[in-house]
Amino acid sequence: MLWCFERLFLKSSSGRKRYNVLGAFSVKGTDLVTITNDAYINSDTIVDLIKLNQEYTDIPLTLIMDNARYQPCTKVTEHAELLGINILFLPPYSPNLNLIERLWKFTKKKCLYNRYHETFCDFKEAIDDCIDKVKSTFKEQVKTLLNPKFQLFRKSAGVTA
Repeated sequence: MLWCFERLFLKSSSGRKRYNVLGAFSVKGTDLVTITNDAYINSDTIVDLIKLNQEYTDIPLTLIMDNARYQPCTKVTEHAELLGINILFLPPYSPNLNLIERLWKFTKKKCLYNRYHETFCDFKEAIDDCIDKVKSTFKEQVKTLLNPKFQLFRKSAGVTA
């Protein structure tokens, strides 16, 4: 039980407004392509993201995606095939294998945790500002965070349960 002499009230935002950020990160060139909206993300949004990646036509392109309901649908896979883009779906419950998830965690840590934004516009502006600083201010931090090298276990113990 905790006792105090004075009640403390912390400000928090009311209501539920969405701000979706969908992104693709290039490991080789450290380029970040994002799409933002205030509605929902669906297969049309994923197709728009794939269209934004058309500038990389001279190299083979692989988009690594998790298994959200709108990603492995036929509309997205057919559109990716038309553009010659390979899609690799990660196994379920493996967010650490997706480098963009690490970037979203970094973004939340830098601009959202323990911060109060008076309006929804301030909230969106803080996120957009942090994403814009990925290639400049946070360049070195992001480079070490988004390293595509993973620990591999060559000799694993054969334990069954």
